[in-house]
Order: sequence, then structure tokens, then C-alpha cells
Amino acid sequence: CKKASDIICSVVRDNKNALLGLATGGTAEGVYKYIVEEFKNGKIDLSNVKTINLDEYVGIGGDHPQSYRRYMDDHFFNHVNINKENTYVPITTGDIDRELLNIKEIIDGNGGTDIQLLGVGRNGHIAFNEPGERLNASASIVDLNEDTIRANSRYFSNIDEVPKKALSLGIGDILKSKKIILLAFGSEKANAIRELLSNDFITTKVPCTLLKAHNDVTIIIDEALSEKL
Repeated sequence: CKKASDIICSVVRDNKNALLGLATGGTAEGVYKYIVEEFKNGKIDLSNVKTINLDEYVGIGGDHPQSYRRYMDDHFFNHVNINKENTYVPITTGDIDRELLNIKEIIDGNGGTDIQLLGVGRNGHIAFNEPGERLNASASIVDLNEDTIRANSRYFSNIDEVPKKALSLGIGDILKSKKIILLAFGSEKANAIRELLSNDFITTKVPCTLLKAHNDVTIIIDEALSEKL
């Protein structure tokens, strides 16, 4: 997480107007903790930075405790000098078509994000692009598969409360980023990371393998995953 934070902070120092592509989840929490630490130590200025998040559950408002807007505020935005008007987490309780256009305008207007932070699911999904015969290039509404719903149920009172759909950036949106960091922690991610690192194949059935089409991806794994591989 410290290494990922260092890379993101370096991008911001080089470009004070950078557009950061951000992720949520347990893995990303540690990254934001270190960026906040850099800010509190006076080593980074985020006042002109813009951000866009990868995804949001459909039908959950920004004030819901499990919304990704709430997550970003709690773990990052509320602790630094970022202008919240420059932060974008999709709103999925209103005009979805308008939101999809907003995402396209933000990403294309900037020529892609300057850096994209990614986690990866056990099945190889990135953002909420789940394995399948085909994947969307652009932002869309996607159905979450059972593995993802089960994995995310730890954040809810029970599995029935987990939303079944999400708005997610597409693979093409992600690949437009100038630089990508993928964090993968835990031995349960071994199959996905093995497919990413150990051969030259790209398949929509393991979505993270599409990152092989990008020319600047940093992959950071932990010891448990390393030993499994």
C-alpha cells in the first residue's frame, strides 16, 4: 500500500491537475491511509486534483453506509484538501444514462485518467467487469455474479442486502489510463494473478488479463500470494 501511495503521490507532484482513477475495498484503504499521511506531513497538495471512481452499486445513495461515495469520504476525501466538487463517484439513484455520459465526458475530456488504482477479484474481475464471453468497453450497468456478491456480503448485515447490479467503468475506460497500479493481496487471488503473469494469453473469462494490452502496469502482490504462485 505504501508503494502504491508513493506512485500516486509522484503522479500528483508531477501534475497538480491530475485526474486520479480510484478504487474502493479493503485493499485500497491502506493506500489512502498513506496518501493522507503524506498530506498531513505537508508533502502533497491535492487542491487541484480531480478524481473518478471505478464503480458504484445501483440503487444505493451517497449517504448509504455501504455506498462508495461514503467510503471515499470516510477513508480519503474528508482527510485531505481535495475539492469535493472535483471528485466523481457515480450516482445510481437517478438518471443512469446521464451518469454514463458524465463518465465518458470526464475520461475522454482528460484523455484518460493519469493513473488508475485497481484491485482484483478472485475470479479476475477488475472494477465490476465480471468474467464472460464479452465485456463492455465503456461504462455500463452490470450484473454482479455470485462470487462477487458473496465476497462483498462481509460489508452488509447479510447477503440478501448486497445489491445485485452496479455501474462500472468498462475495460476500455480503464485501459485509457496513462498508468495503472494493480494491488492483489491474499492467496485466494492466485488463479487470477497466475493468468495475468504466467502466460501471454488475454481472455474475457479472466478480465484482469486484458491489462496485458496496456504499456504501463505495476502489479503489487503480498507474500501470501507470492508463496501460492
